[in-house]
Amino acid sequence: MAENEIVGTIYFAENTDILKSLPSASVDLIYIDPPFNTGKVQQRAQLRTVQSNSGDRVGFQGRRYETIVLGRRGFPDFFDDYLAFLEPRLAEAHRVLAPHGSFYFHVDYREVHYCKVLLDAIFGRDAFLNEIIWAYDYGGRPKTKWPPKHDNILFYVKDPTNYIFNYDEIERIPYMAPGLVGPEKAARGKIPTDTWWHTIVPTNSSEKTGYPTQKPLGILRRIVQASSRPGDLVLDFFAGSGTTGAACLALGRRFILVDNNQEALEVMARRFAGIAGIRWIGFNPGPHHPPHKQPALFGALMQQEG
Repeated sequence: MAENEIVGTIYFAENTDILKSLPSASVDLIYIDPPFNTGKVQQRAQLRTVQSNSGDRVGFQGRRYETIVLGRRGFPDFFDDYLAFLEPRLAEAHRVLAPHGSFYFHVDYREVHYCKVLLDAIFGRDAFLNEIIWAYDYGGRPKTKWPPKHDNILFYVKDPTNYIFNYDEIERIPYMAPGLVGPEKAARGKIPTDTWWHTIVPTNSSEKTGYPTQKPLGILRRIVQASSRPGDLVLDFFAGSGTTGAACLALGRRFILVDNNQEALEVMARRFAGIAGIRWIGFNPGPHHPPHKQPALFGALMQQEG
């Protein structure tokens, strides 16, 4: 595949190895969603329901349904020293980021305070622009404390005097109290603040890949749209289900995705099947394409290396 035909490169590899191989100042935007160090096994179950008189669920008009677990997938999410795990990767991320580049670090309330101190040391405190709160309303509700229903996204730049922020291109959202702003403003909507109300990926959504920690495309679209330009190079070295790549494809950006989890690569193979211009390194996506998207369209543009 000619270099100018490549819109994305996906590596099945350890991310530190790939980061060290990238040229300095070569990436315009980095987003990462590393493991949150929850101490748990992140897991999702694939379910199917069938009508049954003795079922465990009640549906429309009192009909009962039995839940069948088709399979479970998961991965451990704990490290003895989380910051020692992150630090060399974050230092490399700073090195490969372009002088005008931006860095978004997605974590949760358990580790965000420690991670910010580490990022301040690597990027500089003046390079920190925002702590974005992604708020959602889904999942369990403990009765022993306030239910945690948000993630934290730390927004840094390489140079606080020279970075991309496409204010006028950010998709507007509705006002929460449109009657207070007048019909003209209400019709136009508003630019999001540093608190983003956005649902998680719904179970029955066509966006759902089944990957345990998949993030919504809307969150990644907003980041890519605000902090890069068409044709820019975006890096995600904890790529998971590949949502960063999907946002880049939708918005005309190039991308590099890295993950060392076999399941993540299989999910991305299904997600990107039939899309031209993606180079796969260290992984053969063909066996994981859905039957209706086998390599007739895609195969000539694949590159298998390593």
